[in-house]
Amino acid sequence: MAEYLITFNDEWVPDFTLEEVREKSTSVRPVIEEMKAAGVFVFSNGGLDASTAVCSVTARDGEPVFTDGPYVESKEHLGGFAVVEVADDAAARYWAGRIAVALDWPQEVHRFPRSVGTNETDTIA
Repeated sequence: MAEYLITFNDEWVPDFTLEEVREKSTSVRPVIEEMKAAGVFVFSNGGLDASTAVCSVTARDGEPVFTDGPYVESKEHLGGFAVVEVADDAAARYWAGRIAVALDWPQEVHRFPRSVGTNETDTIA
């Protein structure tokens, strides 16, 4: 099993009214419930936008340096994501497709790398 990140940039989402966004949220809930029932769901959140950026942090001389807002000047930023643990790329693509159809906006799929020397997917830090 491997973990995959299914994500979208906020800029990929068409301009919707608040009511339309609520409807989209409702339309994706059955897919999330199906992912949970299948045992592949790890975590998701679709409420990210420019207003949710807290800070950026870099290292300078071994100390953290915090600045307000995003690190780079960019119009694109993460809008939402889901993490799934599935057998292969095809399964990750399947769930990303289900989410894309439910929300009617594009998704990207990223496979978390496997740690060197193991067969398990671990966080590389």
